[in-house]
Amino acid sequence: MDLLITPYFAIFLIIITGYLLGGIKIKGIGLDVSAILFVAMIFGYYGLKIPSDLKNIGLILFIFTIGFQAGPSFFETFRRDGKNLVILAAAIVISSAMVAVGCALIFNFGPELTGGLFAGGITSTPGLAALSELSDSGNATIGYGVAYPFGVIGVVLFVKLFPRIFRLDIKKAEEDFNNHISEQFPKIINRNYIVENPEIIGKSISELQLRQATGANISRVFQNGSAFTPNPHTILHSGSIIKAVGTESALTKIQQLIGKPTEIGIALNQNYDVRFIIVTNKKVINKTINELHLQSKYNIIITRIRRSGVDFSATSNIRLQFGDKIKVAGTKEDIQTLTAALGDEANKIYEANYIPVAIGIVLGVLLGQLNLKIGKIDLSLGLTGGVMAVAILLSRVRKVGPVVFSLTTAANQILRQIGLILFLVSVGAEAGSGIVSALKVDGLRMFSSGVLITLIPMIVGVLLAKYILKIDVLQLLGGITGGMTSTPGLAATASMTKTNAPGIAYATIYPIAMVLVIICVQIIYMIL
Repeated sequence: MDLLITPYFAIFLIIITGYLLGGIKIKGIGLDVSAILFVAMIFGYYGLKIPSDLKNIGLILFIFTIGFQAGPSFFETFRRDGKNLVILAAAIVISSAMVAVGCALIFNFGPELTGGLFAGGITSTPGLAALSELSDSGNATIGYGVAYPFGVIGVVLFVKLFPRIFRLDIKKAEEDFNNHISEQFPKIINRNYIVENPEIIGKSISELQLRQATGANISRVFQNGSAFTPNPHTILHSGSIIKAVGTESALTKIQQLIGKPTEIGIALNQNYDVRFIIVTNKKVINKTINELHLQSKYNIIITRIRRSGVDFSATSNIRLQFGDKIKVAGTKEDIQTLTAALGDEANKIYEANYIPVAIGIVLGVLLGQLNLKIGKIDLSLGLTGGVMAVAILLSRVRKVGPVVFSLTTAANQILRQIGLILFLVSVGAEAGSGIVSALKVDGLRMFSSGVLITLIPMIVGVLLAKYILKIDVLQLLGGITGGMTSTPGLAATASMTKTNAPGIAYATIYPIAMVLVIICVQIIYMIL
């Protein structure tokens, strides 16, 4: 029995048991990785103590990787849906605070206990910290301890169940999300065309301004019996064949301007090559294709750029990022010269360079320590908010001086899973250890209040999102968990969709919700 409550042994036993239980599904519903949390609570009840630093390490790793992945889409999402997400966050947090005050008036709870129930029900450790600064009473911690376990469990169960209860179609939302991504980054294709339009015959590519007029690139030309990479001065002849690369819309414009498409191929000569070059040279990162004069200086054609698995047209103002794959066409000598300039060291892409990650985490922790005093209210991002804010920023900036902030997809997933597991084990054991003793102290009324403080705001949030704000279910998964400041809740969404939409919404809404929780805690304390 002593071995079962020995941290290094128990942690791995909990992981094994949690994964086995999480794999069990009833009518398609399972707890997946979240089952680790419930197993850890049982171990916590029987005396397992996990060092708090382990929880913080897990939390930091999980939040940093979430923010780093969500960062590139965060700003676009906030511009598009920021208003609705702010309204959703406010509705969840304020309704939770109102339920807490209502319970206090009915059951005659004091301000410290009520604030603790509110912070626990919405799983906000920064909220409890703000309350602790206002009063030294232990009632706040008791209230937090009673409400927190269901605050964790309730959000996890709610996000698993509410799509079915409210008949929200996750698969349809995934299709819409992927279609939106496709609209942002249309599929890049290539097609050959015969030069037939009399108005363009005898004119050069620069005179016709083909790139500006159509959005497509001319990567190859076949005329006078040979294939070659065109340059701005290339003259188009009647019957010549060109290979155009771009979106379907761009190629439609090419057809209207050039002539009909053809199945006739353009054979490569021995000195011609088409290949991807990987951007790994730090000197070119964050610079545009135009700034680097890539096409004119190296006499090649850039047909497309592949970033994070998505292909898009190579416009002159696009900034290169570490790991971009650039498809180029040209002579082997010119491509070899360009390769040396861009780096193309594939091994660097698969190397997990954790130094920039560590730098980002250090900066995030320091940011979380800063306090902004507004009157009698102290606002702080805290550990979670600080790390996430820096992760989002660095994933957007990508390069500061000589330091490139990059993380491969595989490395990101490994770090995230390790962090998530450590966090769930620690939080579960922590909640399980105090739940019984806390319930013995006026437990039923406090526990019931905690349940209401957790559930009612989420129901309000879903109804508001579905009928008024028209927020889709994927964003709502992240919006609910972000509004409830619930990292375990976000973890529960990971197995419900293959998209990163919940993570983006969570990253958008979490900082707003956290600030609102701190403000509401202090208002509760002042009015009761």
